[in-house]
Amino acid sequence: MKLPQEGTLLRIFVGETDIYKNKAVYEQIVLKARELNLAGATVTRGIMGFGADSRMHTAKLLRLSEDLPIIIELVDTEENLNKLIPFIDEVVQEGLVTLEKVRVIK
Repeated sequence: MKLPQEGTLLRIFVGETDIYKNKAVYEQIVLKARELNLAGATVTRGIMGFGADSRMHTAKLLRLSEDLPIIIELVDTEENLNKLIPFIDEVVQEGLVTLEKVRVIK
């Protein structure tokens, strides 16, 4: 899919253990984005972070995980990303969702 030079970045911060309808929230969001034919989605697992509750989440050598931070990023037109927003409102119970203008280079 060819994107215009000016696009929009939708960034969603959730926890690794956040679940919606028996699946990980990040997985549900990516599947919905694909269903809506968005340009693409990337999920990144953080190694350390904290949220609104100020509880630290970290990956340590002796622990597999402590509900590590997950970031889902999607770049497309604002119009296309707006089709996903109602679903995001439904599935993201705790987290942060941001939209920002971006310049698409390639």
